[in-house]
Amino acid sequence: MSSISENLKKVLSTLPDDVRLVAVSKYHPAESILEAYNEGQRVFGESHVQELQVKHETLPNDIQWHFIGHLQTNKVKYIAPYVSMIEAVDSLRLLQEIERQAAKCGRVVDVLLELHIAEEETKYGLTINDCRQLLEEGEWRQMEHVRICGLMMMASYVEDNDQIAREMSLAADFFDEVKERFFADADYFCERSWGMSHDYLIACRCRSTMVRIGTTIFGERT
Repeated sequence: MSSISENLKKVLSTLPDDVRLVAVSKYHPAESILEAYNEGQRVFGESHVQELQVKHETLPNDIQWHFIGHLQTNKVKYIAPYVSMIEAVDSLRLLQEIERQAAKCGRVVDVLLELHIAEEETKYGLTINDCRQLLEEGEWRQMEHVRICGLMMMASYVEDNDQIAREMSLAADFFDEVKERFFADADYFCERSWGMSHDYLIACRCRSTMVRIGTTIFGERT
């Protein structure tokens, strides 16, 4: 059986220079994360607040934690002091709460707006129209403790590579629109987070800048 470090090296060797890896470590023990950490990986993705709390307290403090799951507003306060990025902001209400909690910590928290493009009924994410409307309404411009750095999405979990590429390309085209209309002068608005273990190579061709890979590196969830 290949080791985590071997898997990690294999994945990294397939990524273009301009695509960063978020190693999805949810449900995997601290020892597994340390093995990837010792190979130089620093960005890890978690989606459960309690699990992240424990790992944050026990693992090296230069790890950049990305929260990649659905985040309930009442849980924001637990991760606001240290989280590096919240990748799945799917409502204005959540954005407002991140602003509030980040202000209490004296921090600016980086976030991505989550798009719901996939044809299957995932519960979360903004439609393209909803996302456009949120940005047009402009309340985010007054937020001094939240920085919108880009977009994230999950493509449909299907065998049809053309459909996956279509959905990712739609997200990439929308990114261009948002960049031009709202963030033309903001260098930090540059992230396109799509692509997971089964479709990340397609994502790299569809202008992703961050891929979220778990199973290919860590194996099946424990």
